[in-house]
Amino acid sequence: MNIEKRVIELVEEKIADRPDLFWVDVQMHGSGILSILVDGDNGVAISDCVAISRHVGFHLEEENTIEQAYRLEVSSPGIDTPLKSFRQFQKNINRSLKIKLLDGNTKEGKLINVEESGITIQESVKGKGKKAELIESLIPFENISESIVLVSFK
Repeated sequence: MNIEKRVIELVEEKIADRPDLFWVDVQMHGSGILSILVDGDNGVAISDCVAISRHVGFHLEEENTIEQAYRLEVSSPGIDTPLKSFRQFQKNINRSLKIKLLDGNTKEGKLINVEESGITIQESVKGKGKKAELIESLIPFENISESIVLVSFK
């Protein structure tokens, strides 16, 4: 069985009674690090990461799923981690995003809506010699290569 697939099953099993939590990413790196990113609608506590780590680690050892030495890391996505899941986009409505498109262009704007097909952002567009105006742009998920939340210190 694929290691990542088994780990996802274990994480989902552990957070089944916590509808506010969801897994974002699971990766087994060549360096022997198994990283699990977990997020929540209201953030994720260290105690949640600890509980998931213990649950996953116990079952992986019990089943001898990973034969070589590895290090298990469970954390929440950092501020610079690109958004990957639908729920992450929903969680960040009304925040500013920097979006890299597959065609190489970049857009920045306030996330105002998330739908199954894509996101809607409100961006400030300044025409030549004109005042900037706010324009809503619908961006299909299939056109997005990376989305990062912009942090404002204002």
